[in-house]
Amino acid sequence: MVYLKKKKVGERDYYYLTKSIRLPDGRVKTLQKLVPKTADTKEFDSTTKLSKLREQSSRIEDFFNQKEKEAHTEFALHNYKTNSIFTEDKFRKIEGIRADYRNLLKKLSKSQIKDIFDRFTANFTYESNAIEGNSLTLKDVSIVIFENIIPSGKELREIYETRNSRGVVELIIKKRFRINHRDILRMHKLLMRDIPTALGYKKLPNYIIGKTVETTPPERVKDEMYSLIKWVNENPEKQHPLQLSADFHGKFEKIHPFEDGNGRVGRFLSSVILINKGYPPLIIRKSQRLSYLKALDDFDRNYKANLERFFLEKFEDTYKKFFEVYVRYTK
Repeated sequence: MVYLKKKKVGERDYYYLTKSIRLPDGRVKTLQKLVPKTADTKEFDSTTKLSKLREQSSRIEDFFNQKEKEAHTEFALHNYKTNSIFTEDKFRKIEGIRADYRNLLKKLSKSQIKDIFDRFTANFTYESNAIEGNSLTLKDVSIVIFENIIPSGKELREIYETRNSRGVVELIIKKRFRINHRDILRMHKLLMRDIPTALGYKKLPNYIIGKTVETTPPERVKDEMYSLIKWVNENPEKQHPLQLSADFHGKFEKIHPFEDGNGRVGRFLSSVILINKGYPPLIIRKSQRLSYLKALDDFDRNYKANLERFFLEKFEDTYKKFFEVYVRYTK
């Protein structure tokens, strides 16, 4: 919220529009804009000044939005390492999207926020399940999760996958998951509810058709998951959260810790990293399945640039084609 602050310097009073923002490390940064002194405002009291300034609210909002983007970009450039994919210019774009997303949500009513995330849940659930071969259409998914109706001619497993995914997405949006053993196992259990599969980390080896690299054997899964969880939470390479999300996903899928459900759990956990850090989630669409699988295969062969680039593109696309479009049609 923007408020008016007076500073007295010598015999003169100066007025500043002020807004406080919280940086990712918890520090509060104060943004200010000097209010020019003009003949018609010289004798006004603070209340009158603020009333007149509200007439310029659009320009003031744009000013502080830009300052907020600059502050977060400065933080990112100071705390995260750039590379050939996550360049300085891309940091500016990503942090701009982050600020726009947060300000967008502040402008929406409670009913609009519910509506936008209901739509997101349906789209995310449909696309994630479709990547794994689920045959439900987007309309089918909406009927299952919002009307609790089972479409005729569909397998129960597909219905359960959809119903279960909805609950997990809603918990992710509410920031109810962390990257730790307990929450990862809990997420898998929620996704597999009523589906006949072993819960917990795998007890038998699994193989993926078309994969050039073998997944982690069962006896090493817990240790490798421990290392992965430690790595993502400590972020020793100082990676930007979006880059961290991509690399975590590649590492997780290479381990393939569960008997079933690895793809969905991995994609959901990548969104946990983004949302918990204040960034909008991304959607990987079934139409991009081949590019996605190719990027994962490249990652397995220690070429991670393609997966990072893929995540960056989907992050930008999701914000532009989902969140921005929603706001455009609700104005």
